Amino acid sequence: MARAGSSTFGNLAKPSARGQRPDPTTQGHGHPLALPESSGIPLPAQDEEQLDLKQKTDTLMEIPTYEEDENSEADLNNQQSLNVTDSHDGGNQHEDSTSTTDEETDPQKGDQRKRRDRSYVQNGSDERYCASKKYGNKFSGLPQLKFHMKTHTGEKPFSCKECNKSFSHRSTLKTHMRTHTGEKPFTCKECGKGFSEKSKLKTHMRAHTGEKPFSCKECDKSFSEKSSLKTHMRTHTGEKPFTCKECDKGFSEKSKLKTHMRTHTGEKPFSCKECDKGFSQISNLETHMRIHTGEKPFTCKECDKSFSRISTLQRHMRTHTGEKPFSCKECSIGFSYSCSLKRHMRTHTGEKPFTCKECDSSFSRISNLKIHMRTHTGEKPFTCKECGKGFSEKSKLKTHMRAHTGEKPFSCKECDKSFSKKSNLKTHMRTHTGEKPFTCKECDKSFSRISTLQRHMRTHTGEKRFSCKECSKGFSYSCSLKRHMRTHTGEKPFTNKECDSSFSQVSTLKVH
Repeated sequence: MARAGSSTFGNLAKPSARGQRPDPTTQGHGHPLALPESSGIPLPAQDEEQLDLKQKTDTLMEIPTYEEDENSEADLNNQQSLNVTDSHDGGNQHEDSTSTTDEETDPQKGDQRKRRDRSYVQNGSDERYCASKKYGNKFSGLPQLKFHMKTHTGEKPFSCKECNKSFSHRSTLKTHMRTHTGEKPFTCKECGKGFSEKSKLKTHMRAHTGEKPFSCKECDKSFSEKSSLKTHMRTHTGEKPFTCKECDKGFSEKSKLKTHMRTHTGEKPFSCKECDKGFSQISNLETHMRIHTGEKPFTCKECDKSFSRISTLQRHMRTHTGEKPFSCKECSIGFSYSCSLKRHMRTHTGEKPFTCKECDSSFSRISNLKIHMRTHTGEKPFTCKECGKGFSEKSKLKTHMRAHTGEKPFSCKECDKSFSKKSNLKTHMRTHTGEKPFTCKECDKSFSRISTLQRHMRTHTGEKRFSCKECSKGFSYSCSLKRHMRTHTGEKPFTNKECDSSFSQVSTLKVH
C-alpha cells in the first residue's frame, strides 16, 4: 500500500523543470485526480492555494459570454492547466502542464512553449490579457479572449449560405443575415424607423437628441458618429485613400469614389419622374426637381432675390461684395465667375469653339452664336414700342431707342461732338488721329471705317448689288441708286440760292 501511494504521488516529490511544485490535483496525463475529503493526505499550503485558484478558474471557464461554435464549451472544460496553451496549437491543447520531458530533451521546444504561454496571461483577479502590442486589451475570461483572438488569426468559420461571405463570429453572421431577410428588429420609439443592428439604432437616436460625442481636435467640429469624425479628419490631413482605377483621382470618402465612377461608366441611376432625365447623383436630381416645382429655397439677404441652388446664390453674392476671385494670368483682369475668365481667355488664345452650321462662322461665345443664328432665321425678338421696328439683339434695341429720345451719351473730348453709339464715337476719333486701320489688299488704299473699305472693294469686284426697279440698271452703292432714281422721278433737291436753279445731283450744282 505504501508502494502504491508512493507511485501515485511520486510526482509531488520532484520539482518541475521550471522550478515549481507540480499540481497535486492532476495525474501524469493532466486528468483531475479526485481526492476524497477523508483521504487524510495533507497538502502543502502553496498547493492548497493553487487548488483553490484552479477551482475558481474552472468555474470561470464554464460560463462563455460570446456566441461561438457548438464545441466551444466542451473545449473550455478540457482546459485544465493554469498556463492555458495556444488555441491554435494543433491537437496539443490537453498537454500535461507538469510534464518536463520535452523541455528537458529539446530546449527549443521549451522556448516555444514559454513564448506560447506568454500569449495568454492571467492575473489575480481572473482577467486575461491579449499580449498584442496593437490592442493590449483585457478580457474577463477565456471565451472572450478566444473570441478576440480571431481578429489576429483572420479565422472566419461562419459562412453565409446566401452570398458565401464569411465571418469570424456567429453573432456577426446572424446580424449579416438580416441584409437578406430584411429583418429590422430594433425600432426607434421617436419616428418608428427600423434598424438591423442595435448599434445603428443607438447612433440614429442622436439625430433626435442632437448628441455629438465625437469632436475634432483641430477645429472643434462635432459629429454623432465616429466614422464621420474619421472621414472629417481627412480634410485636415489631406488623406485620400480611395483611388479611381481609371484616372487615378483620389477621394477622401468611398461614397465619393462610387459617385465619381459613374462619370466613367455613364450610369445615371436617378431619374426625374416628370421628364425622365437621368442623373448620376441624387443631389443633382433633387436640384433638378426645383425646375418643375419652381422652388427657390436660397434667398439673398441683400436684395431678397431667390435661387434654386446654393451655388448660384454664392455666385450672386459677388455682385454685392464686388469679389473677383478669378484673375487672368495674361493681363491680370479680375472676374467674379470662373466661366467669365474662361470666356475672356479666348481673347488671348483666339479660340472660337462655337461654329454656325449654316455659314461656318465661328464665335468665342455661345451667346454670340445664338444671336448670329437670327441672321439666318430672320428672328427679331426685340421690338421698339415707339415705331414697331424689330431687332435681333436687345443691345441694338437699346441703341435704337436713343433715336426717339435724342440721347447721345458718347462725347468727343476734342470737339464736343456727341454720338448715340460708342462705335460711332470711336470711328469719329479717327478724324482727329488720322488713323486708317482698314486697308484694301488689292490697291493698299486705307480707310477709317470698315464699311467704307467694303464699299471700295466693289470697285475691284465689279459687284452691283443695288438695282433700279424701273430700268433694272445696277449700281455698286446705294447712294448711286438713289441719285439715279431722280432721273425717273424728276426730283431736283439741290438749288442755287443765287438764281433758284435746281439740280438732281450736288456735283452738278457745284459745277453750275
